[in-house]
Order: sequence, then structure tokens, then C-alpha cells
Amino acid sequence: MFLQEAANFPYQVAVLDVEGAPAFGLADEAVVGDFSDEASVLAFGRGCDVVGIEIEHVNVAALRQLEAEGVRVVPSAQALAVIQDKGLQKQFYQRHGIASPDFYLMEGRKDLDLKRLGLPFVQKLRLGAMMGVGFRCLNVKRI
Repeated sequence: MFLQEAANFPYQVAVLDVEGAPAFGLADEAVVGDFSDEASVLAFGRGCDVVGIEIEHVNVAALRQLEAEGVRVVPSAQALAVIQDKGLQKQFYQRHGIASPDFYLMEGRKDLDLKRLGLPFVQKLRLGAMMGVGFRCLNVKRI
């Protein structure tokens, strides 16, 4: 999504993704790597003006380090940490009056309360739950 819009501006765009990613055909630079790996994200993002995230499963510790080094990260590492943890995300919605279905957090089977759930219900992992597909991490450098 960033890639198509960046083509309208004088930016050089690099993409970090798996081998053969479709975005590689549109990027100025293609870097094969794992955006969940801290070292890969740090190596990719260092020296960039802006790192834009288009998938939520990017290593947050690396993004926090990049921010500390002066790289602009969009969305911020803090926002991404909330997005990654569906429990924190639901609590954020609740705190800020954002409409969302009722929920309660469970640590394990012992917390399962069928009387509290009601039907139908959705059970979701707090971490690693996918909300979308086909998104990528972009690195934008001014030329």
C-alpha cells in the first residue's frame, strides 16, 4: 500500500520481506529477511529516514531501538505493541470508548467461563493472531 503511493513522490523505497515477495517488483531495493527477527529489522532500518510498517508482526524491540536512534517509525513501536497483543488492543478500545464486542482475557483453560461467554463467541490468541494478510514492512529513504 505504501509502495504504490510512494511512487508519486521523490523517494527511494526498499522492502524487507521473504524471497520472491510481490512488493519486490515495485521497490527500488529488495532485502530478503525476516521482519520478526530483531537483527534483520535493525540492519534494514538503520540509516533510514522513515520505516513504515504494513504488517503487525514486526519485531517491536528493534523498532524501539530504531526510534531511539532517530529513525521515524510509522506506526510507532508503542502503537504496534498494542496492535500485536489483542488483549491490550481490546483494553485500549475499552479505555478510549471505542466500540468493540464484550471480552474477557484468559491465561488458560482454568479461566474459561462458559456462563460468561454466551453464544456465539470468538476465541482469539492475544499474540500471533493475524488480522490481515499481504502487508509488508517498508523502508523509505529520501533521494
